[in-house]
This record gives sequence, C-alpha cells and structure tokens, in this order.
Amino acid sequence: MDSLRRIDSPGLAAHGDGARGATWRRFASPPVFHAWAGRAVPWFAVLAGLLAVAGLWVGFVVAPTDHQQGEVYRIIFIHVPAAWMSMFIYLVAALHAALGLVFNTRISPLMARALAPTGALFTVIALWTGAAWGKPTWGAWWVWDARLTSELILLFLYLGYLALVSAIDDPRRADRGGAILLLAGVVNVPVIYFSVQWWNTLHQGASVSLTSAPAMAHTMLAGMLLMVGACWAYSIAVALARVRCLIVERERLAGRWGSDRA
Repeated sequence: MDSLRRIDSPGLAAHGDGARGATWRRFASPPVFHAWAGRAVPWFAVLAGLLAVAGLWVGFVVAPTDHQQGEVYRIIFIHVPAAWMSMFIYLVAALHAALGLVFNTRISPLMARALAPTGALFTVIALWTGAAWGKPTWGAWWVWDARLTSELILLFLYLGYLALVSAIDDPRRADRGGAILLLAGVVNVPVIYFSVQWWNTLHQGASVSLTSAPAMAHTMLAGMLLMVGACWAYSIAVALARVRCLIVERERLAGRWGSDRA
C-alpha cells in the first residue's frame, strides 16, 4: 500500500484549491476508494436501519387510513420508494458506465456493476408491491399498462446487463459491452416516469411533484420520504460494500493491488 501512503501525505493539504481537487481525484484510485468505502458503509447501514424503522412506523401506524382505498394504500410506503429507486439507480449506473467508457476510469465500471443488483432488487419490489396493490384496486394482479410494462422492461435491462458482464471473461470487454447496454436502456427511464402523462393508463398519477403541492396528508408524505431516505442509505451502503469486493477481485486479477493509477 505504498501508493496509499503517497496519496495520503500531508503535503496535499498545503496547496489550496488545487490540493482539494487532488484530494477528490484521488478517490478514483481503487485502494483509496476501498478504504474510504469501508469507513462509510457502517454509517449508511445504520442510517438506513433507523430511517426504515421510522418510516414504517409513520406509514403503517401513525398515518391515517385513506378514505378511498382504506388500509391497502399503505403499500405506497414500500412501492413508491422502490419504484423511484429502480429508476434513479439505473441512471446513476448508466452515468458511471459512461464515465468508464469515455474516461477509462477504473472505479466507474465497478460502481455500475455494484449498483445494478440493487436496482434490479428495487425493480422487483416495485413490480411485486404494485401487483399486490393492483389486485384490490384494479381487480387484477397485472395489466399491460404503459407504466407496468416499461417497469418490467427496466427489470429485463438490469438482468440483461448483469448477465452480459458475467458472461464475458475479459473485464474490459465486459465493462464496455455493459456500458453500451446501460446507455441504450436509458431511454426507457423517461418512458416509465412520463407514461401516465403520455398515455391513458390505469396507473394513477404522481402524488408528489416538484411543481405542485403533495396530494396526500402530511403524515403520509413524511412516512414516504423517510422510506425514500432509508432506500437511499441502503443503496449506498450495499453498493459501497459490493464495490469493495469488486475492487479486490479486479486488482487480484490484474495482479497489482495498491496501484494509484485511475
């Protein structure tokens, strides 16, 4: 770990903005990122647990019963955060894949790989809870609604990416092929988000919008936002833990653990 000692030398702190820029750039080094992620994972894991407990308590105990849907509406405290995260994680993974493709950074493709399983998990949760919500409200577990169909396509994109990068033995070729697939699938994300506006669908419109007041009680909104925060913290903790494993695996394959070249 001689390179880590060089990077962490106190001389970097004495050069103002240039030093700060160098400090941020050094996180592109796998050993430095590996060490930082190891310190960050427990904090985000604990935060995820606390927010999840608070969010479930507010959502399933404190929030009032909906006057139209009754108790079944409480699925939104799991369904909506999972659906949001499924789309957001895909965009972040595609961004990392693009950075790796364009700038040939070593951490970026590993971050894409680390994020994809969590995004796929949230997509499955969104689809499953949506079906559980749809049965009592629509009378069917599944309909070929634009929102549901595009969300299902998102799951196939995640699974396709994971299958592709696992099937190619050469890590660099796998990273490039996976990046192309992720970037090609980005067009599906706005389709998911705007499908209820572009087409006449059974899926209800957004209850929370940046351009208008939320169409729900404040306690309902608080519970949902707490669960969103829990999903964010969980995603960060799991992705960082997974990327640490990928860094070790990749460096062992390359036979040069400790290099600070990005």
